[in-house]
Amino acid sequence: MSSQQQLPDPNAVPDTALGLTEDQVELLRHGQQAVAAATAGSTSSRAASRASSQGLLLMDSGSLSALGRHFDRVMQSIQGRLEYLMEQSQIVTLSVYDRAGNLIDNADAEIARYHDIMAQIDELELDFDRIGQIREIVRGFRQRAEELERELERSGGGSSKRDRHGHRSHGHSSSGRRRA
Repeated sequence: MSSQQQLPDPNAVPDTALGLTEDQVELLRHGQQAVAAATAGSTSSRAASRASSQGLLLMDSGSLSALGRHFDRVMQSIQGRLEYLMEQSQIVTLSVYDRAGNLIDNADAEIARYHDIMAQIDELELDFDRIGQIREIVRGFRQRAEELERELERSGGGSSKRDRHGHRSHGHSSSGRRRA
Protein backbone atom coordinates (compact mmCIF):
# COMPACT_ATOMS: atom_id res chain seq x y z
CA MET A 1 0.00 0.00 0.00
CA SER A 2 1.10 3.54 -0.68
CA SER A 3 1.74 5.95 2.13
CA GLN A 4 -0.90 8.30 0.74
CA GLN A 5 -3.69 5.75 0.98
CA GLN A 6 -4.38 4.96 4.59
CA LEU A 7 -6.71 2.38 5.94
CA PRO A 8 -9.85 3.73 7.49
CA ASP A 9 -9.95 3.90 11.23
CA PRO A 10 -11.29 0.63 12.65
CA ASN A 11 -13.79 2.70 14.68
CA ALA A 12 -15.22 4.33 11.52
CA VAL A 13 -18.51 3.29 9.96
CA PRO A 14 -20.20 4.58 6.82
CA ASP A 15 -22.53 7.41 7.86
CA THR A 16 -25.11 6.13 5.38
CA ALA A 17 -25.23 2.78 7.21
CA LEU A 18 -26.65 4.36 10.36
CA GLY A 19 -30.29 4.31 9.23
CA LEU A 20 -30.50 8.10 9.07
CA THR A 21 -32.38 10.23 6.57
CA GLU A 22 -30.43 12.17 3.95
CA ASP A 23 -30.93 15.42 5.93
CA GLN A 24 -29.71 13.75 9.13
CA VAL A 25 -26.64 12.33 7.39
CA GLU A 26 -25.88 15.80 5.98
CA LEU A 27 -26.15 17.34 9.47
CA LEU A 28 -23.93 14.59 10.90
CA ARG A 29 -21.27 15.17 8.22
CA HIS A 30 -21.41 18.91 8.80
CA GLY A 31 -21.08 18.40 12.57
CA GLN A 32 -18.11 16.06 12.16
CA GLN A 33 -16.39 18.58 9.88
CA ALA A 34 -17.05 21.38 12.38
CA VAL A 35 -15.54 19.29 15.21
CA ALA A 36 -12.49 18.50 13.05
CA ALA A 37 -12.07 22.21 12.23
CA ALA A 38 -12.46 23.21 15.89
CA THR A 39 -9.81 20.77 17.04
CA ALA A 40 -7.50 21.30 14.06
CA GLY A 41 -4.03 19.96 14.54
CA SER A 42 -4.84 17.13 16.92
CA THR A 43 -4.57 13.49 15.92
CA SER A 44 -8.25 12.87 16.52
CA SER A 45 -9.05 15.93 14.41
CA ARG A 46 -7.08 14.60 11.44
CA ALA A 47 -8.75 11.21 11.83
CA ALA A 48 -12.23 12.79 12.04
CA SER A 49 -11.56 14.98 9.01
CA ARG A 50 -10.25 12.00 7.01
CA ALA A 51 -13.25 9.88 8.04
CA SER A 52 -15.70 12.67 7.18
CA SER A 53 -14.16 13.17 3.73
CA GLN A 54 -14.63 9.43 3.10
CA GLY A 55 -18.27 9.48 4.27
CA LEU A 56 -17.42 7.69 7.50
CA LEU A 57 -18.27 8.48 11.08
CA LEU A 58 -15.79 7.78 13.85
CA MET A 59 -17.51 5.73 16.50
CA ASP A 60 -14.90 5.95 19.28
CA SER A 61 -15.98 7.53 22.55
CA GLY A 62 -13.77 10.61 22.16
CA SER A 63 -15.03 11.45 18.67
CA LEU A 64 -18.64 10.82 19.60
CA SER A 65 -18.24 12.88 22.77
CA ALA A 66 -16.79 15.80 20.78
CA LEU A 67 -19.58 15.46 18.24
CA GLY A 68 -22.15 15.37 21.08
CA ARG A 69 -20.67 18.55 22.61
CA HIS A 70 -20.75 20.23 19.19
CA PHE A 71 -24.43 19.42 18.75
CA ASP A 72 -25.13 20.54 22.34
CA ARG A 73 -23.58 23.93 21.51
CA VAL A 74 -25.51 24.10 18.24
CA MET A 75 -28.72 23.28 20.09
CA GLN A 76 -27.96 25.87 22.80
CA SER A 77 -27.34 28.43 20.09
CA ILE A 78 -30.58 27.49 18.39
CA GLN A 79 -32.42 27.55 21.74
CA GLY A 80 -30.99 31.02 22.51
CA ARG A 81 -32.04 32.28 19.08
CA LEU A 82 -35.50 30.74 19.51
CA GLU A 83 -35.89 32.40 22.92
CA TYR A 84 -34.78 35.73 21.47
CA LEU A 85 -37.18 35.39 18.54
CA MET A 86 -40.02 34.34 20.88
CA GLU A 87 -39.38 37.44 23.02
CA GLN A 88 -39.32 39.60 19.90
CA SER A 89 -42.55 38.04 18.64
CA GLN A 90 -44.18 38.71 22.02
CA ILE A 91 -43.00 42.33 21.87
CA VAL A 92 -44.37 42.67 18.34
CA THR A 93 -47.60 40.94 19.31
CA LEU A 94 -48.08 43.20 22.34
CA SER A 95 -47.23 46.25 20.27
CA VAL A 96 -49.71 45.24 17.59
CA TYR A 97 -52.28 44.40 20.26
CA ASP A 98 -51.72 47.79 21.94
CA ARG A 99 -51.96 49.60 18.63
CA ALA A 100 -55.01 47.57 17.68
CA GLY A 101 -56.51 48.26 21.10
CA ASN A 102 -55.81 51.95 20.65
CA LEU A 103 -57.25 51.81 17.16
CA ILE A 104 -60.32 50.05 18.49
CA ASP A 105 -60.63 52.57 21.33
CA ASN A 106 -60.18 55.43 18.88
CA ALA A 107 -62.60 53.83 16.45
CA ASP A 108 -65.13 53.34 19.25
CA ALA A 109 -64.73 56.98 20.27
CA GLU A 110 -65.13 58.13 16.66
CA ILE A 111 -68.14 55.87 16.17
CA ALA A 112 -69.71 57.30 19.34
CA ARG A 113 -68.91 60.81 18.10
CA TYR A 114 -70.44 59.94 14.72
CA HIS A 115 -73.61 58.63 16.40
CA ASP A 116 -73.79 61.81 18.49
CA ILE A 117 -73.44 63.95 15.37
CA MET A 118 -76.05 61.89 13.56
CA ALA A 119 -78.44 62.26 16.53
CA GLN A 120 -77.86 66.04 16.48
CA ILE A 121 -78.51 66.10 12.72
CA ASP A 122 -81.72 64.08 13.20
CA GLU A 123 -82.81 66.47 15.94
CA LEU A 124 -82.04 69.51 13.79
CA GLU A 125 -83.87 68.00 10.83
CA LEU A 126 -86.90 67.43 13.06
CA ASP A 127 -86.65 71.01 14.34
CA PHE A 128 -86.29 72.24 10.76
CA ASP A 129 -89.40 70.30 9.73
CA ARG A 130 -91.33 71.57 12.79
CA ILE A 131 -90.28 75.16 12.16
CA GLY A 132 -91.20 74.76 8.50
CA GLN A 133 -94.64 73.48 9.49
CA ILE A 134 -95.13 76.31 11.99
CA ARG A 135 -93.96 78.82 9.36
CA GLU A 136 -96.57 77.46 6.96
CA ILE A 137 -99.24 77.64 9.69
CA VAL A 138 -98.24 81.26 10.46
CA ARG A 139 -98.36 82.07 6.75
CA GLY A 140 -101.81 80.54 6.55
CA PHE A 141 -102.97 82.53 9.60
CA ARG A 142 -101.53 85.71 8.13
CA GLN A 143 -103.26 85.10 4.79
CA ARG A 144 -106.55 84.41 6.56
CA ALA A 145 -106.13 87.47 8.72
CA GLU A 146 -105.40 89.61 5.68
CA GLU A 147 -108.41 88.14 3.86
CA LEU A 148 -110.58 88.72 6.90
CA GLU A 149 -109.41 92.33 7.11
CA ARG A 150 -110.17 92.87 3.43
CA GLU A 151 -113.63 91.32 3.84
CA LEU A 152 -114.33 93.47 6.86
CA GLU A 153 -113.23 96.57 5.01
CA ARG A 154 -115.42 95.67 2.04
CA SER A 155 -118.45 94.61 3.96
CA GLY A 156 -118.53 97.02 6.86
CA GLY A 157 -117.02 99.99 5.27
CA GLY A 158 -116.98 102.25 8.33
CA SER A 159 -117.88 99.77 11.02
CA SER A 160 -114.32 99.14 11.88
CA LYS A 161 -112.24 102.00 13.08
CA ARG A 162 -108.59 102.25 13.89
CA ASP A 163 -107.56 103.39 17.35
CA ARG A 164 -104.66 105.73 17.88
CA HIS A 165 -102.19 102.75 17.74
CA GLY A 166 -103.43 101.62 14.32
CA HIS A 167 -105.44 98.67 15.65
CA ARG A 168 -108.93 98.16 14.39
CA SER A 169 -111.87 98.23 16.68
CA HIS A 170 -115.28 96.94 15.66
CA GLY A 171 -118.60 98.55 16.33
CA HIS A 172 -121.24 96.92 18.55
CA SER A 173 -124.44 95.38 17.37
CA SER A 174 -127.81 96.22 18.84
CA SER A 175 -127.68 93.22 21.14
CA GLY A 176 -124.53 94.54 22.79
CA ARG A 177 -122.24 91.78 21.55
CA ARG A 178 -119.14 92.37 19.53
CA ARG A 179 -119.14 91.29 15.94
CA ALA A 180 -116.81 88.56 15.01
